[in-house]
Amino acid sequence: MLVKILRNILFPVVPIYYLITRLRNWLYDKGFKSSKSYDIPIICVGNLSTGGTGKTPMIEYLIRLLKDKKNVATLSRGYKRITEGFVLADKNATADTIGDEPFQFFRKFKGIKVAVDGDRQNAIAKLLALTDKPELILLDDAYQHRKVNAGFNILLTAYYKLYSDDMVLPTGNLREPRSGAKRADIIVVTKCPSTITDSEKNTIIDKLKIRKHQRVFFSTIQYSDKVISTTGELILKQLPKFTLVTGIANANPLLEFLNENSLAFNHIEYPDHYSFKPEDVEMLSHNDLIVTTEKDFVRLSEYEIIASKLYYLPIELAIDKRDDFDKMITNFMGI
Repeated sequence: MLVKILRNILFPVVPIYYLITRLRNWLYDKGFKSSKSYDIPIICVGNLSTGGTGKTPMIEYLIRLLKDKKNVATLSRGYKRITEGFVLADKNATADTIGDEPFQFFRKFKGIKVAVDGDRQNAIAKLLALTDKPELILLDDAYQHRKVNAGFNILLTAYYKLYSDDMVLPTGNLREPRSGAKRADIIVVTKCPSTITDSEKNTIIDKLKIRKHQRVFFSTIQYSDKVISTTGELILKQLPKFTLVTGIANANPLLEFLNENSLAFNHIEYPDHYSFKPEDVEMLSHNDLIVTTEKDFVRLSEYEIIASKLYYLPIELAIDKRDDFDKMITNFMGI
């Protein structure tokens, strides 16, 4: 409530922020500020808002689609990591050294390269200098990082908070004006209900003011029927009462799914990308069964005191007209 009041108080700042970000985009669009292009395919996944649109499941979808066809690298900023500069994940990598989402990619997908660096140009140069250099780079959360000219842009917007219904910071959640959507090749409306109708899809497409060169797809989150730990798995619907721990931008879809399945749980909610402290883990250790998200699992599983009772619920992205989506990506890749 306090945050909402503060955002409303700061409304006079909105036009200033809007003009600054609009001017920045204009300078890049007209070539007064330079973007660097590369000889290898680069796909950018991002959003206009400040988070919670499902970038991680989309990156994982692209990895699954392309990892057996190309030498894939992911490049992220590495939010809230304790290291600085360029880091290429290796056997010593942790969520602290490269960030929780990059570490999730590294643990889950063998054979891909996972790098972090706030300076994407520097990171790309270092990746391309490797002996076994990547043939494709997936830029995670880099839609506003215009120093790199990605060859293909995928823009995500959440069903429950379309960018067309939002305004720029600080009162709204947009990092840049809605007009920035014109740079996207594909726009994906994420976290849709499974019951979404064709009529509702058409209404959303009209609201987003799609340009001729763009395609819109709709995606839903598919939850697994099992929860997984470092040592095994349990059937979700057979779980006794458990404690749900989340440190993500929006836990509502997960809560709705668990409630729809009539599961009994207590929910402990932390901020997005939360760095769990020893006292948090000590408190959680008094629970018999803990279920969390995969992103939070990579941090919490490092604590032995709760490792034996900690499980995560896997999710995947389901895209409507999947064949068309995949074909746009593979056509860009030339495969």
